[in-house]
Amino acid sequence: MRSTGNKVSRVGFFQNPIKRTRTIWGFLFSLPWIIGFLGFTLIPIIQSFYYSLTEYSIFRSPKWVGLDNYVYLFTRDRLFTTALKNTLYMTVFGTALTLIVALLLALLLNTKLRARSLFRTIFYIPSILPQVASSLVWMWILNSRWGLLNNLLNSLGIASVNWFGDAAYTKPSLIMIGVWCCGNIMIIFLAALQDVPRSLYEAAEIDGAGTMSKFRHITLPSLSPSLLFQIIMGVINGFQYFTQAYIISNASGAEQRTYGPQNSMLFYAGYMYSRGFVNFDMGLASAMAWVLFIIVAIVTVIILKSSRRWVYYGG
Repeated sequence: MRSTGNKVSRVGFFQNPIKRTRTIWGFLFSLPWIIGFLGFTLIPIIQSFYYSLTEYSIFRSPKWVGLDNYVYLFTRDRLFTTALKNTLYMTVFGTALTLIVALLLALLLNTKLRARSLFRTIFYIPSILPQVASSLVWMWILNSRWGLLNNLLNSLGIASVNWFGDAAYTKPSLIMIGVWCCGNIMIIFLAALQDVPRSLYEAAEIDGAGTMSKFRHITLPSLSPSLLFQIIMGVINGFQYFTQAYIISNASGAEQRTYGPQNSMLFYAGYMYSRGFVNFDMGLASAMAWVLFIIVAIVTVIILKSSRRWVYYGG
């Protein structure tokens, strides 16, 4: 390219065969990703927004209804409200408890513990197991009749709990499964802990700081960027919670459209799946997808805005 002051002449670019050839090859190498993005991401997003404004199923052509799908969701669909409440419960309490347990495990495994590498591997393995397999394992552990956990409670003189048959225990049971799979979060916290300068702890010890004071004023601020990332990912994953609840509710003998006792395992993604691929109401399912997108976007923006007060970056 020829530079003329602050302006760059683009004529030289097209006249330069080497740069033109490199640009063409670069575009050709990027073409598979571009085609995939257009065909499997951008165009479906645009289509889903259009379908959310229509009455549409696989067997009928779309019929324009405007905002009727959105009005129906918020005014007449009781299951939508139930699914949203269950999902909010799972997102808030499940994410918070998972982060706390993952942080405690990371703090423990960051100490000079014997067989530390072995324990790190043991705690990490559940996070890489397929969700279907882990769900089946926990269905055996939490079985109301002969489950491992109920047998343990009975040996301690505590009555058995109907974990997946009582609406009061279904969501805590699912949260328990999520906490068991916190190994990936633990690894990120562990890496962040090892990146904290040791000199900060030494200076704090010279000033007479105790364990809790060092944790509050050094460890937590140093972990805050990783904590912000995990909170955002936890919120996104929480609002899309689906697999475990769907498998357990169906395998427990519940009908596909009830999702556990009193619909206590009916979550947003599961209800959206039921609307779209069981009832074939693609218009309403598309509207639910856009409502979910807006909710997640708003919550993410709020978290990012609030992070200015509690997230600290090095330097």
